[in-house]
Amino acid sequence: MGKLKRRICPNDVTINIGKDAPVPECHIPGESWKEITHDDTGTWLAKWGDPIKSKLIKYVSLGASSSWKGQSDKEKYEKARMLKSYIGNIRAAYIKGFTSKDITKQQIAVATYFIDKLALRAGNEKDDEEADTVGCCTLKVENVTAEGHNKLKFDFLGKDSIKYENTVEVELPVYNAILKFQKDKRPGDELFDKLDTSILNAHLKELMPKLTAKVFRTFNASFTLDDMLNKETKDGDVAQKVGVYQHANKQVAIICNHQRSVSKSYSAQISKLNEKIDELQAYLKELKIDLDRARKEKPPLKSLDRIEKKIAQTSAKIEKMQRDMHTKEDLKTVALGTSKINYLDPRISVAWCKRHEVPIEKIFSKTLLEKFAWAMDVDPDFRF
Repeated sequence: MGKLKRRICPNDVTINIGKDAPVPECHIPGESWKEITHDDTGTWLAKWGDPIKSKLIKYVSLGASSSWKGQSDKEKYEKARMLKSYIGNIRAAYIKGFTSKDITKQQIAVATYFIDKLALRAGNEKDDEEADTVGCCTLKVENVTAEGHNKLKFDFLGKDSIKYENTVEVELPVYNAILKFQKDKRPGDELFDKLDTSILNAHLKELMPKLTAKVFRTFNASFTLDDMLNKETKDGDVAQKVGVYQHANKQVAIICNHQRSVSKSYSAQISKLNEKIDELQAYLKELKIDLDRARKEKPPLKSLDRIEKKIAQTSAKIEKMQRDMHTKEDLKTVALGTSKINYLDPRISVAWCKRHEVPIEKIFSKTLLEKFAWAMDVDPDFRF
């Protein structure tokens, strides 16, 4: 933003502790904490106002592997699982709302459809100085283009200024509703001018207790992973099964628009793999000549069994490297980690690993194993 951020001092910081807990010592001479509170409705430990964005409050929260965080994670995924029982009625309600005469109800229906089908974020109001990023409720007329044949082209900057670009075929009533919402508006005008996140979330809470737009992303991500793993996992070695998992994880990342730029080392890694494959293929060629000679009992005589064993080992190595290269190519612009941390119920992965005898360390890093300790004793038959 081109601004200098002043240092945070103790007198900016509010401490949140239990009524009987000792107040942490302030180590800077002559300074003291701004305030000591006993707010038992949240799990934050300290907070202060951002020196540049006055409305922004920064919090110190509990660690990812704390039991409190684990408990709230579990509640989040249980809420998403609960949506599974309601989703049929919710979809029926928004389909009915596509043709509502009440413009607010019609906009709520179309926005809910986008959030459900395209996993768009709800989107919140922005300050003038913040980046012009949008979500579903804050889409501008210029962000959605009707391309004929029920196709809509979405083009906008989402959270963290990640570009969302997608052309999708929608239901005819949705297509017609978008044309209606755009009529007589300028490109920079709000597409859903009768709607904001609070109106949308209030409507969603009428359909299911505690339902918000965010729950749809968790539900659709977890449901997709569970469904794909169940359909696509076949017998094979661990590496092949991990490949199936990564493919399913990739589909979720695409749904959630989790992108990354191609790493600087990507080209070097690929050419290194290519070199190794070439070397192994040349070695395999020599082994096959040796095998041919051994079968014809031509000198120099070598053990037939040993040559056959080496051929099998070298072929397996080549196959593994080619698979690794294909995976690298496939995932070079997709960020798998974000969905794994925030949107995928870890019990799906743990149960799948148990069912298919895949070591959980192949799927979760050490940090994630700590974060999701609460999910480790799940039944192998668990389904989302």
